[in-house]
Amino acid sequence: MRLLNLIVLLSFLSTSASFAASVEDIVKTFEKEFRAEMIENEVPGGAYAIIRGNKVVSMGSYGVRAKGSTAKVNENTVFRLASVSKTFAAGLTAKLVEENKFNWDDKVVDFVPGFRFKSTKYSSNLTVQHIISQSSGLVHNAYDNLVEANYDMPRIIDKFREINPGCSPGKCYGYQNVLYSLIQPVLEKSTDTSYSNLMNNRIFDPLKMEHSSLGYESFLENNNHAEPHVFTKKSGWIKTKVKPNYYNILPAAGVNASILDMSKWMMAQMGYFPEAFSPEVIETVTKRRVRTLKEMNKRNWRPALKNAHYGMGWRIYDMGGQDLVYHGGSVAGFRSEVAYSKDKDLALVILLNAETRVGSNLTAAFWSDVFKPEPKKRVVKKKVAPKSTRLANSYVPRDKPSIIPASQ
Repeated sequence: MRLLNLIVLLSFLSTSASFAASVEDIVKTFEKEFRAEMIENEVPGGAYAIIRGNKVVSMGSYGVRAKGSTAKVNENTVFRLASVSKTFAAGLTAKLVEENKFNWDDKVVDFVPGFRFKSTKYSSNLTVQHIISQSSGLVHNAYDNLVEANYDMPRIIDKFREINPGCSPGKCYGYQNVLYSLIQPVLEKSTDTSYSNLMNNRIFDPLKMEHSSLGYESFLENNNHAEPHVFTKKSGWIKTKVKPNYYNILPAAGVNASILDMSKWMMAQMGYFPEAFSPEVIETVTKRRVRTLKEMNKRNWRPALKNAHYGMGWRIYDMGGQDLVYHGGSVAGFRSEVAYSKDKDLALVILLNAETRVGSNLTAAFWSDVFKPEPKKRVVKKKVAPKSTRLANSYVPRDKPSIIPASQ
């Protein structure tokens, strides 16, 4: 028994050492590719962090905060996170549920009395869990056009009376921004505290995310913030104004953070700040809730992605039997990418001040390398000449057919 345990331990240590060596190579490759992609695509500025366990193993920045400026991006430069904000809203919600402030099965209409679908049977069945897990059944991005047109939330909420979900809540996936942000009144009414104060007191302060904030004014007040850039055929990337519209839905798109702060956020997700994020909270938000078939069609992820689900504020990618917890964000002039693997104890964050595919392409390539199956070692057997006997010469070997497991 002791010999068996020793063999298992040595095998584990060998595998761990092998993975550690491969991660070093993957990190070095990523560092080179990040810079090369930024230069080739003329992206004004960006930053990245790679976290292994509770340590940042690589952090870098590139370029300037605004095109035409000499102010460089550094580890404390603040970017808009866009939809990566949803990971913060989900974490905060799960913490408050853990404290029994409310329940996942509570009805949304109990906290937002003015909210209604066209049919009351759908309205009365919509729960907190449904909106955080993107399983309301609504068509994707319902009324985002009104957010972009600067409608205020009461006017947008009133529009839901004109539509119904395509399926019963909890049965199918429909990515939302407006509906997701109904979690704000749920949290505020349950705690008698503003969403901003909850986020500061429960998330930013405990994790010492010193440069993180919520909202339009807070973003502009930080002198070390990146400016947004949009692409034009005539001039390439040009600086544009920060648009306030998606800041009107804070849970969906309202967080601002630096790359240094985001490294702390990822460590918390991997369980290295249990006093701020308990294992139960992490398990809750990363549990598969609804399948997201649309994700399977992403060109840069397709070769490695075997299945995809939404948890609570996080996407769960099946990378050949191992989970990758991921989310991306995009808003006028910014792009963000965050992902981590519990199995590999590894995380990656990319923040860019331009709406470009560079971030998503780099992220997909990085994780495809991490989860790439190790090549099988070829064993060359030494050929031994058979003995010249009547038995050997007359024996015809039969191969036992392989048992092929049914595909799942």
